[in-house]
Amino acid sequence: MDGDAATLFDTNFWVTTGVIFILLLLSGFFSGSETALTAASKARMHRQAASGNKKAKRVAHLIEDKERLIGAILLGNNLVNILASALATSLFMRMAGEQGVVYATLVMTVLVLIFAEVLPKSYAIANPDRMALRVAGIISVIVNVFAPIVTLVRIIVRLTLKLFGVDIIAMSSALSAQDEIRSTIDLYRHEGTLVKEDQNMLGSILDLQHITVEDAMIHRSAMRAIDINSKSDDIISAVVRSPYTRLPLYDGNVENIVGVVHAKDVLTAVRRAAGQKHRFNVKRIMKKPWFVPETTTLKEQLKAFRERKAHFALVVDEYGAIQGLITLEDIIEEIVGDIADEHDFDVAGVRSMGDGSLQVEGAVSIRDLNRMMDWTLPDENAITIAGLVIHEVEAIPIVGKTYVFDGFQYEITARARNQITSLTVKKLR
Repeated sequence: MDGDAATLFDTNFWVTTGVIFILLLLSGFFSGSETALTAASKARMHRQAASGNKKAKRVAHLIEDKERLIGAILLGNNLVNILASALATSLFMRMAGEQGVVYATLVMTVLVLIFAEVLPKSYAIANPDRMALRVAGIISVIVNVFAPIVTLVRIIVRLTLKLFGVDIIAMSSALSAQDEIRSTIDLYRHEGTLVKEDQNMLGSILDLQHITVEDAMIHRSAMRAIDINSKSDDIISAVVRSPYTRLPLYDGNVENIVGVVHAKDVLTAVRRAAGQKHRFNVKRIMKKPWFVPETTTLKEQLKAFRERKAHFALVVDEYGAIQGLITLEDIIEEIVGDIADEHDFDVAGVRSMGDGSLQVEGAVSIRDLNRMMDWTLPDENAITIAGLVIHEVEAIPIVGKTYVFDGFQYEITARARNQITSLTVKKLR
C-alpha cells in the first residue's frame, strides 16, 4: 500500500507541476498579448489592413474596443493565475503541511512576476506590432468566447463607477485627435528623436484651424498697390519693380480696390502691344478682387484657395474696410517658415544692433519677429510689435520710455502722432 501511495503521489506531483507550468505559459501569453495589443501602432495597423493584411485587420478590429479586449484578456489571465496558485498551494501543502501555503505564495509570486509578467511584457514592449500580429488570431477567439461574461462585467463596472459620479463613456473621448498628435510630437521632441524644425512644422499644420488670416496677412500699411488711373508707363514700371507677382489696383484711395493685376498678364499685354505703351490698358487684364473676412481661419482659407485655384485674396473687417492681403505663400510660410527666393528680402523694418537688441519698426508683425528670432512674444492680443506695447502699457508711450514685460525690454525710439513708429526690443536673460 505504501508503495502504491508513493507512486500515486509521484504521479500527481509531476502532473500538477506540468499543469502549473502550462498555466504559467498561458499567463505569460495573456500578459504579453495585452501589452502588445495596447502598445501596437493604430496608424500602422490601419495602413497594413488597408493593404490587405488580414492579421492587421484583426488587430485593428480588436483595438477598436480596448475595453472589451482588455476585459477578455484580464479574465483569461486571472483564471489561469488563480488556478495555478491554487494547484501550487495544494501541491506544497501535501509536501510541507500548513507551511506549504507560505512556500506556495513565495514560489508563485517569483514565477508569476518573472515569467508571466515582466518577461513577456518586456518582449511585447520591444516588439509590439510584430507580437500583436502573431497573437491577434487566438485573442480574437478568446474575446468572442468571453464576450458574454465581459459584457456583464462592463455593465457592473460602469454602474459601480456611476455610483461614485464617474462616467467613463464621457471620459473616453477627452482628447481630440489633434491633441493626441500634438502630444506625440512633443514626446518625440523631448526624447530627441524629432528635430525642432520638424516639430514646428507639424505643430503649425495643427494650428491652421486656430490662426486667422488677420494673424498671417500683410497689413495694409505694408501692402503695395497701384493706382489704376496712373499712366501706363508708371503701372508697368511699378509691376516690374515690385517683388510680388500680384498687385491690387485701387481707384482714388487704397480702400477702394477695384482689381488685381498679375505680372505675367502685364508682360503678355506689353508684348501684344509691340512695345507701344500707349496701347496698354490695365483694365483689360485685371482680375476681379476677392475679399475674405479677417476672421477666416488659415485652414478654411487654404481650402478656399485650392477650390478657387487662387493664390491671392484681400482681407476686410466686419465693416468691409481693407485690412490687408493674404496669399497662398503666406499660409505655406506659416507651416514651413519663411520661403526666400532671389526676389525676396529679409523681414523689413528689423535691424540687429551691436548689444544684442533689435531696432524694429512698429508695424512689424509679432509672428514675423518670433519666427525670425525664435522668440515667444505673445500674439493673442496684438498683431504688430507696437500694438503689443500699447496693449501692455494701456497707453500711447512717449519717446524714451522703457518697459519690461514677458522677459523682454522695449524702448520707444520714435513716434508719429498716436503711432509708435520705431522701438528697440531686447530679450533679457
